[in-house]
Amino acid sequence: MTPEPAPAVGAEPAWREFLGAWVRNPGRIGAVAPSSPVLSAKLALVAPSQGSPVVVELGPGTGAVTAAVSRRLPETARHLAVELDPAMAGYLSRAHPGVEVVTGDAAELMSLLAERDLKRVDAVISGLPWSLFGNDTQRSILDQVVSAIGDTGVFATFAYSFGMPLPSARRFRATLHDTFDEVIVTRTVWRNLPPAFCYLCRRPRGAARTAD
Repeated sequence: MTPEPAPAVGAEPAWREFLGAWVRNPGRIGAVAPSSPVLSAKLALVAPSQGSPVVVELGPGTGAVTAAVSRRLPETARHLAVELDPAMAGYLSRAHPGVEVVTGDAAELMSLLAERDLKRVDAVISGLPWSLFGNDTQRSILDQVVSAIGDTGVFATFAYSFGMPLPSARRFRATLHDTFDEVIVTRTVWRNLPPAFCYLCRRPRGAARTAD
């Protein structure tokens, strides 16, 4: 999928669409701005650059990370983006025509993959606002991610540094360590609004990783 196709002519500015999504559903938009190029590139590093990988984004928003992932993926890759907000999904389709945009809920990831004849993926990259989710929602989505990546895939997501004192943010970090054998916490990306860091997770624990 290299290089990333130019955005379609007439696509709305990303900031306008981002603000519109926040107004429509502020309880599900945890970001205060689209991810910076530096943060996007760090997340995209988990996408394989060779072979015929399948990479899924959860909560891609206006596509800042989408563009970075597309630039990294080979032409033989499949790149899916699961977005709950229909208007945001429409914008993403217009701005990134080479990406398979799916309007749906991340909590139903395995069903969405099955509809596209997919059982496993090589990487899941999430822009979901984990700190806004309750414990049950966090675990439900992570169960779907674990089933999707199996033993060999990787899960990447990010969190804002200032939000770590929040109980939900601390609970999410603990849940990641309960769910994966390997959880790498990157250095803070200061060139992001606000500063953020990434979680890079591999080797799911327990029986959930073998679920189909």
